[in-house]
Amino acid sequence: MHLSPTDPPPRVLHLTQPVDGGVARVVTDLVGAQLADGLRVTVACPDSLFAARLGELGADVRHWAATRAPGVATAGETRRLARIVAEVRPELVHAHSAKAGLAGRLALRGRIPTVFQPHAWSFEAVGGTAAALARGWERWGAGWTARLLCVSEAERRLGEAAGVRGRWSVVPNGIDVERFRPADTDTDTVRTALLPHSGPRGPLVVCVGRLCRQKGQDLLLTAWESVLRQVPGARLVLVGEGPDHGRLRALAPPSVRFAGDVADVVPWYQAADLVVLPSRWEGMALAPLEAMACGRPVVVTDVGGARESLPPGLAPHCLVPALAPAALARAVAGLLLDPPLRRSLGDRGRRHVLSTHDVRRTARAVADVYRELLGARAESTERRESVVS
Repeated sequence: MHLSPTDPPPRVLHLTQPVDGGVARVVTDLVGAQLADGLRVTVACPDSLFAARLGELGADVRHWAATRAPGVATAGETRRLARIVAEVRPELVHAHSAKAGLAGRLALRGRIPTVFQPHAWSFEAVGGTAAALARGWERWGAGWTARLLCVSEAERRLGEAAGVRGRWSVVPNGIDVERFRPADTDTDTVRTALLPHSGPRGPLVVCVGRLCRQKGQDLLLTAWESVLRQVPGARLVLVGEGPDHGRLRALAPPSVRFAGDVADVVPWYQAADLVVLPSRWEGMALAPLEAMACGRPVVVTDVGGARESLPPGLAPHCLVPALAPAALARAVAGLLLDPPLRRSLGDRGRRHVLSTHDVRRTARAVADVYRELLGARAESTERRESVVS
């Protein structure tokens, strides 16, 4: 599906930093869908396994040396990005997350239609002066943005409340529902393969996410003592890596295992009795969608697009206040003690994701945004040419 009748089809340049976690998964799935639709896709990002994977998919990958956080290096990163843009000559640029959104919009300054997708606003991650500066930049940068693309209405409302003004589109996150699916074998077989020496076979809770303050694994560990009192023998696995690894290990009791980064998270979802994500902030997290696609029930904190990602009616069982370990413990223990309810929630969650969060549906919605922007640019160019002639 081409975005315009031109031949060749338009070239889209994605800019991204970070290169791990949910942002990388979103970009990977979107790029794969766009390549399948015949777009010419280039991605500028730091060297990484993520970059190698994009190359395997067939994307034109350009090395962009950039750190995760803004700082003294940002000016040089912006110049390097401007050179990449000049080489690629894209018709449209899609910048993902705060750092690429900062450097990309400084480099482009609105000269090329630019989509900015925050994947959770930068000012949520900091406080005080840093948050004020981040909000100020987002207000300014919106003037160089053809479309602000949010993954949830909650994310859009938060941007508007911070004074960010521009043209908005909301496209919920999608996942590969053919990859994330219930196991073909029974849960015990999957679990034994992952945890062959785990001892007693108590119920298994899995948390998938970067080990960092945003994802709130420390809150889950605080709640875990209460869970164990109610469900002796319960086990918890944290899947992922990140800067808080050492601190979290120091908090964790023996019933908690750290799986680290894994090549494939699907078996961990399939092995779980319950998947938990106790985030402090999100745009719309992928892990709950992936877990539900695998037929697993979830417990998530009421941040960002969490409420929007759940099927109607599941909030009383699956949604808890943020920063509330006691409420988190009650919800987790309650579901671990009720297998029939877990099965029902898992079935309802899978049906919801299939109907609402298939990545192909997401890619079509993003393509509609691109088509609108490219069409508006073509009309503007025709009007200018008409005036000149």
